[in-house]
Order: sequence, then structure tokens, then C-alpha cells
Amino acid sequence: MRSLLVLSGGHPYEAGPFGELLSALGDWKITHLIHPEGGEADAVGAIAAADGLLFYDMAGYTFADGTVTMRPPSPALREAISARFAAGKGAVTMHHALAGWALWPEWHQWLGGIFHYQPGDHGPDSGYRHDITYDAQIVADHPVTRGLPESFPVTDELYLCPIDEAAFTPLVRAEGFAFTRDNFYSAAQAVAGAMFSNEGWNHPPGSNCVAWESRTCPAPLVYLQFGDGPATYANPHVRQMLRQALDYTSGGTA
Repeated sequence: MRSLLVLSGGHPYEAGPFGELLSALGDWKITHLIHPEGGEADAVGAIAAADGLLFYDMAGYTFADGTVTMRPPSPALREAISARFAAGKGAVTMHHALAGWALWPEWHQWLGGIFHYQPGDHGPDSGYRHDITYDAQIVADHPVTRGLPESFPVTDELYLCPIDEAAFTPLVRAEGFAFTRDNFYSAAQAVAGAMFSNEGWNHPPGSNCVAWESRTCPAPLVYLQFGDGPATYANPHVRQMLRQALDYTSGGTA
């Protein structure tokens, strides 16, 4: 039986429905490690051994009293992930993993984007919007998307954040919703206690790509923005895409 290492934590989620999603992935022996108790130190040795690797974590943050503190991963974890990719063994990243390890630039160069919780030299903080129903449009014939309908409905959280389309091959786009400032809320204001606010916040229009494969990572690395909660976990097309992404990224170099 193939082994699958799942890393989560650093961001709230509904554990029961997420566990049901993992159970529906097929013939995998799953090890699930959760930040901070087991996600980083325990993962170092497990990353190289696992056939499949799924990042559903948002590591490297501490949120307290309306402020954000960030830290980079340990040198051992950075080396473990880098060595896995250098050996041609890939991974799947989901949803809020796009925000994790904000102080590890290479990680986000591989991913092709980053969600910012605070403004800085990079520009404004990023935007979020929950419970948006949109059409997921398949835009590439790819092992991750094969067998799926050309489009299917998804209800999920979307992000407005820096995305570098030159760094990846687009697989799915979100149609029927505009990725513009007026349709999103400020992450920094949410951290400060003003949920669902974009007052005084400015952000340029963003990419509507919600699934892609990295062109910059030395191993197959797929990002799926799907995954905010139970409605998305239960979507049969999202489940199929995740299964196929895990199969694809665990099968060697692209």
C-alpha cells in the first residue's frame, strides 16, 4: 500500500469532514501530522519516506491580540522538502498552504504565489471571500484534470493575492466571479478584528487561476485552491482532482 503524509494545522478547519475527505482518497496508508505539535519536527524524517505528500497547513504564523508574528521553517524541514523535490518526488498543496511559510521565499517561488496576511515591501495584504459559488473551468488536458467535466460548480473561499502565472501551468480557472478589490475583504483587517471589511484597502486585480502545476519546482508540485470546508471536501469533482493530483505527484518527475 502506498504511503501518504498529510500536514495540517496553523489554520482552523473541520477535522471530521476533512478526515472523511482523506478516507475517500483511495488506497493510501495515511500519516497525518498537525502543526505545531507534530507537523514540523516529526515531518522531517517522514517527508523523504512518503510516496505521496499533501500540504494542508499554514505554518509559520502566530496570531495573538490582533497581531501576526512570522517565522521561517527549521533548517531541517527546509532541507527535507528541498531534498524530496530534488529527488523528483512531488507534492500537492491545498488552499491555505499558499500562505504558509511566508518567510521562505523559495517555497513560494515553487508554488507560484503567496497569500499575505500583512502589507509590506511586497505591497498590500491579500484578500479573501468565503462561500463563493463559481464555475470551475478546466483549461488544460493534464493527468490532474482528466475525466472531469469541462466545468463544474464549486462553493468555496477564494483569494485575491499575488499569483505568478509565468511560474506554472494553469489547470483550472474560476469563472463567474471577478477577482477585484470590491469583491474581497482585507486579511490584515480581519487579523485586527474587523472581519469582512475592505474599508481603505486597495489591491490590484488578481488571477482567477485556482489550480495549477508549478514550472519552477524540480519535481511535480500541484496547487489546488479548493478546500475551505465541508462543502468543498464533499464535492465529487474536487475529490477526483485531489486523488489524481496525489497519484500524479507521487509517480516521479513530470
